[in-house]
Amino acid sequence: MFSHMMVGSNDIDRSKKFYDALLGSIGGKPGFMDPKGRLIYAKDGSMFLVTPPIDGKPATNGNGMTIGFAVTGPEQANAWHKAGVEAGGTAIEDDPGVRSGGAMNLYLAYLRDPDGNKLCALHRMPD
Repeated sequence: MFSHMMVGSNDIDRSKKFYDALLGSIGGKPGFMDPKGRLIYAKDGSMFLVTPPIDGKPATNGNGMTIGFAVTGPEQANAWHKAGVEAGGTAIEDDPGVRSGGAMNLYLAYLRDPDGNKLCALHRMPD
């Protein structure tokens, strides 16, 4: 359903350090810059981009917005969380762990990137 996700940043170099570490922890390659100054990550047919806002105004994070990254299990979620915190992200909400809701159990880890965007690593636990 989705082709890509994009967040704004006020410091692309800082974002590259953060997202290279974060996405590298789950098998992604370092991001590259396109001619428009956007930072691009591609994996398994999906793209994640970081950009200075086109309108020239400061980037702000979306209130109520969360971008979820699929991970293979709790170990990868924990590595993602650790890499993000070590690269300048902020741990938020509960510690990484299993959350039960409805008919499924999810392993979740939440961070804010250096620009305040809310990110989540998610693994659907087997029944």
